[in-house]
Amino acid sequence: MNQNFSFIILTFNEQIHLPRLLESIKGLNASIFILDSGSTDETLKIAERYGAEVKQNSFINHPKQWDFALKNFKVETPWTIGLDADQTVTPELFEMLANFKDEAHRDINGIYFNRKNFFQGSWIRFGTFYPFYLLKMFRTGVGFSDLNENMDHRFIVPGNTEIWKKGWILEENLKENDIAFWKAKHERYSDLVAQEEVERMLKLRTQSLKPNLLGSPDEKRAWLKQLWWKLPLGFRPYLYFGYRMFFKLGIFEGTTGIKFHYLQGFWFRKLVDKKIKVIQKNRS
Repeated sequence: MNQNFSFIILTFNEQIHLPRLLESIKGLNASIFILDSGSTDETLKIAERYGAEVKQNSFINHPKQWDFALKNFKVETPWTIGLDADQTVTPELFEMLANFKDEAHRDINGIYFNRKNFFQGSWIRFGTFYPFYLLKMFRTGVGFSDLNENMDHRFIVPGNTEIWKKGWILEENLKENDIAFWKAKHERYSDLVAQEEVERMLKLRTQSLKPNLLGSPDEKRAWLKQLWWKLPLGFRPYLYFGYRMFFKLGIFEGTTGIKFHYLQGFWFRKLVDKKIKVIQKNRS
């Protein structure tokens, strides 16, 4: 077995995605741990076929699910890689991982992979979505899940990190080819985000990372979120959509890409703001 790293994967009814991911990492001969939240399809049979160790945990949100996974699997390798079931490892990243040696990264605690996001078969290349660096690989027992987030999950490590700009993961949720599925999922997400923002307004949540526009990819995103929270409700979705479409060149994305930017950058943000106002009204 691989002595350098192990994989942890979250699943819920991922029979359409899990074989694709597991095939992309199979040749690395790494231990695979899967935390499932009650799948009723073929997910668990697929996991068993690939020799993964599986545990079950009821789902509350992604940060808490990752926290459970990191604390309850006995990972014995010095590094852990956390992936979502709808992601795959590209040949370029596979090669980098195949050549990875712990002793060559003694002063590093975390590694960012570069993500390519796809929506309904189209690569979302513009509008802030590429390059997009995610901390996916970290020292076992050092990296942890950021529980100050309610919906977006991120891993945090103290100390030094590095970025693999050519080590891509591909992310494409094939269930989102059905736009009704996408909207239903984001209806649920909007509840989580709205509640989180209200709690931040009430000083019940703080950012785990120090916001820094010139810092790591996650510190930069923390800085941008801090700016976002200061913008007027109801107006900021228009500002954000315009920024993504024109300043970040989303207008060149093509029909499918523009639809994605509208749904994710405008429709979803308007929905969140509407729900924040409802929560505020009910509290008052």
